[in-house]
Amino acid sequence: MSFEAVLVEKKNAVATITMNRPQALNAITITMLKELKQAMDEAGNDSEVGVVILTGIGRAFSAGVDLKELGKMTLEKGSISTVLNDSARAFIDSAQSIAKVVIAKVNGYCFTGALELALACDLLVTAEEAKFGDTHAKWGLRPTWGMSARLPSVVGVQKARELSFTADTFTGREAAAWGIANRAVPLAELDATVQALAEKILANSRGSLAAYKVLYNQGISKTVTEAVEFEKQSKFVIEDANERVEKFR
Repeated sequence: MSFEAVLVEKKNAVATITMNRPQALNAITITMLKELKQAMDEAGNDSEVGVVILTGIGRAFSAGVDLKELGKMTLEKGSISTVLNDSARAFIDSAQSIAKVVIAKVNGYCFTGALELALACDLLVTAEEAKFGDTHAKWGLRPTWGMSARLPSVVGVQKARELSFTADTFTGREAAAWGIANRAVPLAELDATVQALAEKILANSRGSLAAYKVLYNQGISKTVTEAVEFEKQSKFVIEDANERVEKFR
């Protein structure tokens, strides 16, 4: 399907969803968020797809919410509009609920709302040269897409406070060192690195991957005891287990 602000490519069981507003550093609009959700839903429903990559075209992953779009809105109590929030949350829900591994491939600028989208993915791989930042406070805004929960979950509360209170920018190399990214590589190696990672994932059981995704996403919000109990009680359909262990019988 043709989109206005998003490109979609499918190759060898990998669907790549690319934010496509290079003239605005892929700044996020309502239209983009709705198209991102539709593209993610379609990838989730495609039985051939096992891995989804989210990235941006040109010099940016995304510079965050388009400030021109915000300028059209009345901001109440530091929160952006309901329709923008609802559209972003719907996309995040889709990325977290589809039975595919979603990788954020951060190729350049990744600020604020874009960082919230990237943190909602299952894995994050970045160019060392990429620039990140949580700039909500710079604009008199408060996070509404999960920053206050997901950022401290990966860097710790104290570091998250520092990054949000200062609105400082940081590099992809620092993002990996602090646990925001799984790994950071030179930009020239980013595509190949993410492709190799996707291929490693695709070699494994789709059913097992789907089960892990549910268990990890649920476990994050629970105590260790609750997460272990949830794991014990959960049931999943994994159809290729016998086939995979047959040679050992």
